[in-house]
Formats: sequence, structure tokens, C-alpha cells
Amino acid sequence: MSDEVRKTFSKDNMVIFPTESFLNNKILCYDINYSSGKDILLINNDIEDVIGNIPKNTINLIISSPPYNIGKPYEKKKKFNEYLEWNKCIINKLIECLSDKGSLCWEIGNYVKDGEVFPLDYYFYEIFKEFNLKLRNRIIWNYGHGYHASRKFSGRYEILLWFTKTDDYIFNLDNVREPQKYPGKIAYKGKKKGKPSGNPKGKNPSDVWSIIQNDWDREIWYIPNVKARHVEKTIHTCQFPIALIERLILALTNKNDIVFDPFVGVGSSMIAAIKNNRNVIGVDREKIYTDIAFKRINDYFKGTLKIRPIEKPIWVPNGNEKVAKVPEEWKNKPLWKNINDIL
Repeated sequence: MSDEVRKTFSKDNMVIFPTESFLNNKILCYDINYSSGKDILLINNDIEDVIGNIPKNTINLIISSPPYNIGKPYEKKKKFNEYLEWNKCIINKLIECLSDKGSLCWEIGNYVKDGEVFPLDYYFYEIFKEFNLKLRNRIIWNYGHGYHASRKFSGRYEILLWFTKTDDYIFNLDNVREPQKYPGKIAYKGKKKGKPSGNPKGKNPSDVWSIIQNDWDREIWYIPNVKARHVEKTIHTCQFPIALIERLILALTNKNDIVFDPFVGVGSSMIAAIKNNRNVIGVDREKIYTDIAFKRINDYFKGTLKIRPIEKPIWVPNGNEKVAKVPEEWKNKPLWKNINDIL
């Protein structure tokens, strides 16, 4: 356990469960087992020990990011084929819990071994197709900061696969519409000739989403990842930004539906669900993380949890800030010299 973890949660202030409370007309339960009738259920246990107890065909949205098998502190690294088989067994059980109108969203990156990249979305797509799920979108989540590679291009994206169980699924387009890029554009032919050509309710973002930047033509969702000074940052090394999950919950579920995250970490998906009046179940084997999730949920109800709003623009330096200025010792380097010549 790192010093940062010890500082955040000591042995004396770890949450004792079972714990149950009533918050804003919602029952919050923190336990090691599944129990029905709870609006917000946080479970500290292995997903394998929990999934069999969740009733079949009851979950409206399963959304998660499984361990990537790259040796993070919260995962036991396996041989790649064993890792895929382990996921396959869990996915099979998850699909049994999913309602016929439900969706499953799987956020994944790349597995890297000896410098070689294995795109996990390729392997997971094959698994989900074995269980007859239908892929509706393959979304690129692009973020600006991360590990700087030296022998390949630095990775700045992850993939989000959205599957449905049937063709009759929930999709609330009006909940996620964006303002039109050109609201004053006039149709020059057809029934709308001479009138605004766009939909007054807003633009259908399709799979070309840009939640933070008003950049309408990129096939990405640009949402800052949770690193360094991000207001949502905890000790978790691979933490979801709440905004990423919130859009999916708004589009793929209705109020009071059940959202389920089988690898919930520090609870970002649970907060996104609670924030939008959904019921939610979250499971994680690491108690240090579920304790933080429990605290974050309580902080949300208290109004003290810091959340980065979806609509907040990404900070762009204007060139006058100290961190944006080129150091004197760099100015004769080829890259910076050429840039100065252009400017």
C-alpha cells in the first residue's frame, strides 16, 4: 500500500459493512453480497462471487472498464488467453442479467507485451459476438495527457464498445442532442425549402461526439482523462471521468432504471447514475477503492463532491502564461526555431 493510500484511508477509518443509510429518498447499502430492493448498492467482493445472485433480465445498462491485464495494482496478471477466458466467463453471466431492451458498454484500451500492442476491442468484439450481442457504436475516447512513449507514438485514446441484446433497445436521442453548428442554415430544396434545415431540438451527435470541445467534425469523444490536478482525481490509477459515463446513462437508460458496473473502482459510474436519477449496483474486489466510492457517494449527497461539468471547456493557453512560453534554452533547437520562424 502506497503512502498516498495510507494517507487517504487508514486502518482506523475504513468503512465497516454492512452499512445502510437513507439519502434523499434513496437507500444506500454497502455490503459484501447482493441484496434486492436497494436503490444504490455498493458491493466489495469478486464479481465472480456476486454475479450469480443478480436476477436475470433485470439490468438496463451494464457499463464498465475491465482490468487490462497490464499489471496494475488491482489486477492479477494472467497469460493473455487466460485473461480473455476469464473475461468471457464473466461476460456470459453479465449478459444473463441484462434486460432485453438493455445495453452493454465496455471501455477498453490496449494490452501491451514486450512492446507489441494488442488492441483489446478486437478481442472483446469476438467474445461479445459469440453471445449474439449487436454492436451499435465503436467510440473513440481521446484524451490529451498520459504516458509519454519513447519507441512508439504516445497513446492518447481508448475504445468504448456499445452493444445491445436485441434490436428493441432504449435510445433517448433527445437527452443527448447538441446545439446545431449552423442553426441559421436554410434548406434550398424539399419540404423545408426556405426554412431552417436543422432540428430545433438540436443535432444528433451520432458517434461523432465532442462533449467538451465544440468540435463537431471529429470522430471522437474528447473528454479529459482523470490525471494529476483533475478535480475528480483519487488514488485510483485508471479512473473514469464522470462525464464519459453520464452521456451513456442519459442516452441508454430511463429514470429509475438499473445501471450495473462490475468493476466499479472508486465509483464514478455510480455517481453518474445517481446524479441522473438512476438506480445502480457497483462491485469491486478492492476495499480501498469501494471505501473511497462510498465516501464519494456520500459527498455527492452532501453537495461537497467535486465534479467536472460536461459542458466545461478544456483550458487552452493564450501564450502569455509561463507554462506556455518556450524556454530560452530550447529556442535554438530545430523544432522550436522553425516554429518561431513561422510565427
